[in-house]
Amino acid sequence: MHIVIMGSGIFGTNLALSLISEGHDIVLIENDEEKCNKLANKLDAEVIHGDGTDNEILEESNIKEADVFVAATETDEVNLLACILAKGYKVPRIISQVSDPNHKDAFNEVGIDIIINPELYAANYIGKLITRPKIADITVLGTGETELIDINLEKGEFIGKAVGDVSPGDDFTIVALYEDGEITFPKPDSVLKAGTKISILVKSKSSMEVLKRFTEENTETEKIEIFPGIKLDLYQHPKK
Repeated sequence: MHIVIMGSGIFGTNLALSLISEGHDIVLIENDEEKCNKLANKLDAEVIHGDGTDNEILEESNIKEADVFVAATETDEVNLLACILAKGYKVPRIISQVSDPNHKDAFNEVGIDIIINPELYAANYIGKLITRPKIADITVLGTGETELIDINLEKGEFIGKAVGDVSPGDDFTIVALYEDGEITFPKPDSVLKAGTKISILVKSKSSMEVLKRFTEENTETEKIEIFPGIKLDLYQHPKK
C-alpha cells in the first residue's frame, strides 16, 4: 500500500515505523525541517519537508496514488483541512488524529473514515485497521498466540455454508454472529450470509490465511503486532 502520513509526533512516527516493518510504501510529511532531517536518517521512507495542507506538497507525496492518508499532527484544524484536501484527491481511506473530542463531529461531517483519540496510543493497532478495511475489530488474547477478530462478511468461500460445515477448523472457530444488531451464538445449522458480522477465534500464526478465506482479502504482507495492555479509543465514523 502507498500510505501518506502528515505529522511526525509520537503517533505519526510509531505508525510509520509499524507500517514500514510490514513492507508498505510510506511517505511522511513534516513541517519542521530539523525533524525531517532526523527522520530521513531514521526511517526507510520518503520524508518530505513541507505543509501537508499545501496541494503542491501533497502532490509531491504522490497523493493521487495513495491508498490511505493519515493526518497525525497535534492541531485538529490542520488535520481537518488536510483530510478535506485528501478527499479531493479521492484517497480511498482517510484517518485523522483528533486531540479535542469536541471536534470529532466536524470530522464526521466531512466523512473521515476513522477518528483517533491520541490520548492512548496504539499505533500498531491502527496500522491493522488502516491496512485491513474488511476487519471491524481485533483483540489479541493472552500472550499473543490467539486473536479474536470481528469480520463483516461480504464474500469468501464460506458464504452460504452452515457454521457446522465450516467451524471449528484446525486453526479457528466461529464464536458469534451478529444480525440486526443482535448477537447470537452459532448453531451447526446457522448459515453464513453476506452482510452478517461474525467473531472468530483464530491462532495468530494462521490469521492471515484464515482471513483470506473469509474475505478473499489480500493479507499477504500483514502480521499482527499489538502492544499488550494498551487500550485504544476510536471514534468510528457512522456509515450513511
